[in-house]
Amino acid sequence: MVPGPVRHRPSSTPLRVPRTVALVGIDGSGKTTQAHLLADALADRGLPAVYRRNAGGRRWFGRLATALGRADGDALLGRRPMLFVEAVLRWLAILRTLVRRWFTGETAVMDRYAVCQFASIRARSSRSEFWARLAYGLFPEPDVTFLLAVDPAIAYDRIERRGYDHEEMDYLRAATAAYRALPEFPRFVVIDANGTPEQVQADMLAHLPAVARSADLLTRARPLLVATATVVAAATALTYQLAEGF
Repeated sequence: MVPGPVRHRPSSTPLRVPRTVALVGIDGSGKTTQAHLLADALADRGLPAVYRRNAGGRRWFGRLATALGRADGDALLGRRPMLFVEAVLRWLAILRTLVRRWFTGETAVMDRYAVCQFASIRARSSRSEFWARLAYGLFPEPDVTFLLAVDPAIAYDRIERRGYDHEEMDYLRAATAAYRALPEFPRFVVIDANGTPEQVQADMLAHLPAVARSADLLTRARPLLVATATVVAAATALTYQLAEGF
């Protein structure tokens, strides 16, 4: 399925500097690459942005399964136990990310989020989505969620080229449909991820002009703020000295 054009939020909706930006999508859509690039780009614009990965451990279990002569994590643990382990590990990863953000005040660029678990459950025809939503309901929705929409055939080729894991084409198609069927889908910003990393990154940054402007203003204002604070401190000290003199 070839994704449609990039969809933007209505212009009437003000976009403040986000505290959380989540990148979601099927395996092979470029989430990790783009999350790293976006965190770096926002940091270059003066925001305290950092990359945070909210993995569910499926790739690690896949490698372990291969080493033990099994096809994947599902074959190693069973489909339902693997989904449970994945859900628990991703829940803990998201909790850690949000706690760090709360303490540091950083802008967290998240590689995967709760909706990835819901899509994984749907794509594997499991009936555990209700319980997953109950558990993940503790977490707030990100300020911006980018869905990296990619043709499953392109995603499949990317996965095969990187060479350290494997996904079946049927699953990639099912996961694509699952993301688009989620109730959160209308609130996603859909990015065409079939192009080059540079094109995809430009599309995401184009959706965050308020972020760039706010960061640029902060960068330009910082020397003025420092100078003002210095003058105020000096004036306060002088006033104090004069007062002491009288």
